[in-house]
Amino acid sequence: MTPADLAALLAAVTLTVVRDRGLDDSLVPETVVVERPRHADHGDYATNIALQLGKKLGVAPRELAGWLADAFAGAEGIAKAEVAGPGFVNVWLAAAAQNSVVSTVLDSAREYGRGDDLGGRSINLEFVSANPTGPIHLGGTRWAAVGDALGRVLAARGGAVTREYYFNDHGTQIDRFAYSLEAAAKGEPTPEDGYAGDYIGEIAAQVVAKVPDVLDQPDAERLETFRAVGVDLMFDHIKESLHEFGTDFDVFTHENKMFTSGLVEECIAELKANGNLYENDGAWWLRSTNFGDDKDRVVIKSDGNAAYIAGDIAYYRDKRNRGFDLCIYMLGADHHGYITRLKAAAASLGDDPATVEVLIGQMVNLVRDGVPVRMSKRAGTVITLDDLVDAVGVDAARYALIRSSVDVNIDIDLDLLRKQSNDNPVYYVQYAHARLSALSRNAADLGLELSRDHLDLLDDPAEGELIRTIGDFDEVVATAAELREPHRVCRYLENLAGAYHRFYARCRVLPQGDEPAADIHAARLALCAATRQVLANGLELVGVSAPERM
Repeated sequence: MTPADLAALLAAVTLTVVRDRGLDDSLVPETVVVERPRHADHGDYATNIALQLGKKLGVAPRELAGWLADAFAGAEGIAKAEVAGPGFVNVWLAAAAQNSVVSTVLDSAREYGRGDDLGGRSINLEFVSANPTGPIHLGGTRWAAVGDALGRVLAARGGAVTREYYFNDHGTQIDRFAYSLEAAAKGEPTPEDGYAGDYIGEIAAQVVAKVPDVLDQPDAERLETFRAVGVDLMFDHIKESLHEFGTDFDVFTHENKMFTSGLVEECIAELKANGNLYENDGAWWLRSTNFGDDKDRVVIKSDGNAAYIAGDIAYYRDKRNRGFDLCIYMLGADHHGYITRLKAAAASLGDDPATVEVLIGQMVNLVRDGVPVRMSKRAGTVITLDDLVDAVGVDAARYALIRSSVDVNIDIDLDLLRKQSNDNPVYYVQYAHARLSALSRNAADLGLELSRDHLDLLDDPAEGELIRTIGDFDEVVATAAELREPHRVCRYLENLAGAYHRFYARCRVLPQGDEPAADIHAARLALCAATRQVLANGLELVGVSAPERM
């Protein structure tokens, strides 16, 4: 019985108790909250439903808890229920009900942890979207890991997810990039507002190799060649780096398309028509304060040129035109103002602001011995995705970037991520999977097979803890999808690995020496197989490998 199954059961029993007492059963929720107590002697699970309902029903919470505990104890799959504190109810599961989770996992295999909560909702997930003027920096690398993991989690819970990269090929940053390439090709110093780093010289050389007469072209044509060819080369490098990092995109949308397609003009005309765009001092302003923004935003400047938000408005409309009913933007720490801005843009076009979600990611620092690391020779003082992967590998880099909430700054300890020890979180989780894989091979060598026929023998506290932890996985993934927090999967995997290591230290899985194989060994093999499956499922959701040997 999973926590979700138990919650539904307790809700049904609560409804019956309330009805039988002649109380208002409309107040009973469809499900109840169940939690794992901190102390094992407080039960397998606990619920506060009596505290939630007591006052609403006009009953003292502890009295209601007593009625519920008596009823819970008589429900199928529950061995015991007791009142605790001011109105909590602690619940102990019957062995068969608790251990059925093992069979559920083995039957579901890779599907365990997946569901249809999102019901096929069409979701556009835009992340990274770094300017094609240099390699992916460390902040973008965090989004490459977290965004990909979030996409996997949303898809696992039934979302129809499209991963999208917004290709910023419009604006002054591209001009500066082209000037920088031209200067490098001529052997001249980097322009004052240009881009530095070894990669500029490398890209410039590649442009010259592709277009040998580029330096002989007229000024305007030469600059356009460096712009067009250089941007393509840089973006090819970005795509390759992301692919090697395990992050691929379904769609690459060009910012310039918003302007060349006429979509910007269409949106401006619509906003003028619906009264959400007004003229002042020669510029056109969006009435974004009407929709929660802190100030109105200039869309068309007094010189007639479009402001950056004009492209944002058109890009949002482009997503909606393609059929997405939820647009998630994953942006850096310096884009906090975009939350109200993008929601206001949606509202001004007549959409529900809830169609827009903006996630803001905080900074990442690399440290060694507590000291910040500056390690990129390619990009001056910028630390790149390639640098991090070269230093610790793809798995360690991805896991380290995903396992913390994006709301907080994180320090990535390079020395720690290179360690093959339990202090290294990704190693700790992967080692549990490898250990379970070795156990399976050893069992096969002994001619032993798992069996579900004797799962009722799994009554050791360490076995119970491991089974209940396995049972938590479905809810963890569902919550990670609902809250857009894939780090929850990583933290869960670490808890699961810990529960397994404690179980393995306490419970002998395989017979030793001349000891004959017994039913308990077959049952524990089944538990180990289920644990291995959940570890693999969780690692897949964060895009990290599940090695069979380490």
